[in-house]
Amino acid sequence: MTEKLIAPSLLAADFGNLQRDIEMVNNSSADWFHIDIMDGVFVPNISYGMPVLDAISKHTTKTLDVHLMIVDPDRYIKDFARLGADNLTVHFEACTHLHRTLQVIKAEGMKAGVAINPHTGIDSLKDIINDIDIVLIMSVNPGFGGQSFIENTYKKIKQLKELILQKNSSTLIEIDGGVSDQNALELAKAGADILVAGSFVFKAKNQLGTIKNLKQLANS
Repeated sequence: MTEKLIAPSLLAADFGNLQRDIEMVNNSSADWFHIDIMDGVFVPNISYGMPVLDAISKHTTKTLDVHLMIVDPDRYIKDFARLGADNLTVHFEACTHLHRTLQVIKAEGMKAGVAINPHTGIDSLKDIINDIDIVLIMSVNPGFGGQSFIENTYKKIKQLKELILQKNSSTLIEIDGGVSDQNALELAKAGADILVAGSFVFKAKNQLGTIKNLKQLANS
């Protein structure tokens, strides 16, 4: 991939005006919708579940990038495929049989992603990197929006990029947490392919302009 992608996270949208915010992203230069599903068990927060995703998918015109922050994600893979997820990302820390989980996701016609928490090392992925379409590096601790970016993320991106090249993999690198105009360029230069931005986009006065600026920074 040459073009870097921007994926606004609907976790930071105005839930009382969700369709309005979805239409904003549809009309923006963003590439994906990032959807965080939280269960209150794997992470301390609860976001939204399947009925809300079903409603979201009826209005989106771009890739649905669904990130499961839940225990036992295998139970719901077929459901998320049915609800329109294009990409389905599960947490390394939540999957006992990760290889099998990835195969089931792909069998349902979705791209298979693996997210890793800030404490999880890149080496954990070396035996399975060729089975992963997207690695999502959490650059904050998962569970809440609006957190500060963890600086060690740059090192992890470079380590992951080296592993991808070493294994001749086509895996994409996605960054989630604390992304802004202050780090978008540096993240892209380190090797990130997709930048997830929540609060920075939806709390901006000019949301369309903010997305456009992020896209330009990441691709400059």
